[in-house]
Parts: sequence; C-alpha cells; structure tokens
Amino acid sequence: MTTKLIPVENRKLWLAAIKPPMYSVAVIPIMVGTAAAYNQTGNFEPQIFFTFLSAAILIIAWLNLSNDVFDAETGIDINKAHSVVNLTGNKSLVFWIANLCLSLGIFGIFAITWWQQDGTVLGIILLCCALGYTYQGPPFRLGYLGLGEFICFFTFGPGAVSAAYYSQNQNFSSQCLASSILIGISTSIILFCSHFHQVEDDLAAGKKSPIVRLGTLKGSQVLNWLTASIFILTVIFIALNYLPWGSGLIFISFPLAYQLMNHVNQYHNRPDKVSNCKFLAVNLHFWSGLLLSLALVLPHLIPLIQSQFA
Repeated sequence: MTTKLIPVENRKLWLAAIKPPMYSVAVIPIMVGTAAAYNQTGNFEPQIFFTFLSAAILIIAWLNLSNDVFDAETGIDINKAHSVVNLTGNKSLVFWIANLCLSLGIFGIFAITWWQQDGTVLGIILLCCALGYTYQGPPFRLGYLGLGEFICFFTFGPGAVSAAYYSQNQNFSSQCLASSILIGISTSIILFCSHFHQVEDDLAAGKKSPIVRLGTLKGSQVLNWLTASIFILTVIFIALNYLPWGSGLIFISFPLAYQLMNHVNQYHNRPDKVSNCKFLAVNLHFWSGLLLSLALVLPHLIPLIQSQFA
C-alpha cells in the first residue's frame, strides 16, 4: 500500500486558503473583551471563555468559506489560486461546510445563553453574523460598495468585544467600549490592506473597494492615519480613565505598525510586493491586542502571583 503525498505547491495553496493567521481576528476580540471584564471584576469564567473562543473560530471559518463561495459567483476570484472553491472545484460542498461551521458556532453561543439564562450575547452575535453576511452575501454584497471596513469595525470591535465582555459579567462599560474601538480599527486595517494588490481584479468585477476608490497612493496615506490612530486613541483613552495606565504596553507593538506603514508606503503600487501587507497587519492586530489584554489582566494577576511567593 502506498501513500499519495500532496505536492508541496498544493500544500502551500491549501495553507493560504485556510488562512491560519487570519483566525486571530476571532481570538483577539474574545481575549480583549474577557480581559476587560476581568480588569473590572476580578472574575473569570473559563467555561464561558473557551466555549466563546471555539464558537468564534467556527464563525470565522464560516465567514471565510462562505466569502470564497460568494466571490466565486461574481468571478472576482478567477485568478485566485488559493480560493477554497478553486482548489476543491466544488462550490456546493464548500458552502455546506461553511454552514455547518456557522451552525456549530451558534450552538456554542446558545450554550452560553442557556447557562446564563440571558439572551444578550446571542443577540449581539446574531447581529454580527448578519453584518458579516452582508459583506459578500447576496443580494447585499456591501463589500463591493466599499463598506467592508465599516462592517468589519463594528462586527469585530464593538460587537465581538462587547459580547465577550458581557458574557463574563453581564454588563457593559466605558472600558469595554474603548477596548472595542481599538480592536475594531486594527481588524479593519487587515481588510483595508487586503485590497492593495488586487485593484485590477476588483475593477474587473465591479468591486469598489476603498483602494479602488482612493487609488493606492491615497490609500497608503489613509493607512498611515488609521494605524497611528490606534496609538493616539490609546493615549486619549488613558487620559480619560477609560483604560488603565498599563494599556501603554500597546506601544511595544509600534515597530510592527511602523513596518506595516513603511512597507505599504514603499510598495503601494506594486502588487507583487505589497500583497503580503495584510499579514503585517495581522501581526499588528495580534500583538497589539495581546498586549492590551495583558495590560488589562496584570492589575489582578500581579497580586495573585505575589501572594503565591509570599
């Protein structure tokens, strides 16, 4: 009996299609929302956290797979070798796998609702899923009108972060809102960066992405302001006491922000060079979110650690 090995090129395409780094957009909002709740109360519900995290990953899988299906219908992905639909050649199968992921994800949120006897989290997540569908799903396809970044901001910022926060302590706060704005911006930057290298394909498919509307040069300038706003708003939120002083830890991620801005400023009109900028944006999103989470939990963790060694 022999084992048929998958060619290296195919493995690379599948890895690009699955997009493992992109799942940080599921992990970080849940982590930050939970950390903000812990900062406020000192309580942590691990069962709810890990259930929510698993559900969020499944919902992101649905979003990625269904977007591939919807893009296949418009023909915008005709040159995209790492589209799951193009790799499998079976749009229907990908669509039903996507729906299975969504169903399992929503089931996890139902479980949280049942445990807490409170439908708030379920309502927020259903709204986020509905917004996510409008991004590429017919008949809306709002992403083709250049509205994807706004949808992304509300879905992964105030939506997901607030839901994670509420799932831990059943209320909302200014700290929750401030944290969600920072995560919403950093997530939207990822989507914004994904357009720089595909202007021709977007134009051919009639997709008016922000970069199609602005051009790559102005787009790079807007990216500079969006990226800088994460750090400017952090200072403002600290000054207003919406975030603790320790949130300044987020500035450790500034070299990643500079790397992203510098790279796009240099290669904004070079699709072959700028195509990896979305992964630079993922790095910024992940590390800035992780540092913010760490800053939020440290005020409670440090005394606990000290008591263990006292």
